[in-house]
Amino acid sequence: MSEGQGPIRVMVVDDHPMWRDAVARDLTEAGFEVVATAGDGEQAVRRARAAAPDVLVLDLNLPAKPGVQVCKELVGADPALRVLVLSASGEHADVLEAVKSGATGYLLKSASTQELLDAVRRTAVGDPVFTPGLAGLVLGEYRRLAAEPAPAADAGEPRAPRLTDRETEVLRLVAKGLSYKQIAERLVISHRTVQNHVQNTLGKLQLHNRVELVRYAIERGLDGE
Repeated sequence: MSEGQGPIRVMVVDDHPMWRDAVARDLTEAGFEVVATAGDGEQAVRRARAAAPDVLVLDLNLPAKPGVQVCKELVGADPALRVLVLSASGEHADVLEAVKSGATGYLLKSASTQELLDAVRRTAVGDPVFTPGLAGLVLGEYRRLAAEPAPAADAGEPRAPRLTDRETEVLRLVAKGLSYKQIAERLVISHRTVQNHVQNTLGKLQLHNRVELVRYAIERGLDGE
């Protein structure tokens, strides 16, 4: 993350050139550093790996490779990447698929320029940002998933890695929906330290993104303490 080290680095992915250019221009004028743009999914993956943005502003409906696949590949390779989906679709299935693929937030294209700028800033620090009405849907899905039986662990392989007290504390706050910035303030540690704890926890639990982490925490009742 470039927090405190210059402007937030953003990449804009959309297959409509006029829309893509307008979003990039608005971000640049607001002080963000637009490090790359792309018009299709294959190009998006290639350029994002080269440009290393902090935040990817991503449309779902892309030629060559769908947005959810782009998100899955890039976040899988770099879990620190933040993805803000900016889509014309408010369909619940699209929202949930995007979040499961690793997106941090989901904003409809009907949002104002100011809402978009605010959403990118909040996404950059790890806040889950959703168009009003969609946040409750996502949290409800977390809880529905947590209520389902977990897949059986491999025979003879106990699936309960030991987390440190601090990792458990951070996990509990993630499960309550706090952003990394809020967790850092609550525990009086740096934003980077919170990120490190989350990455260590993901590695220990063999999970891939924040969605899976929240599911794990809710399954163990960590969200209600």
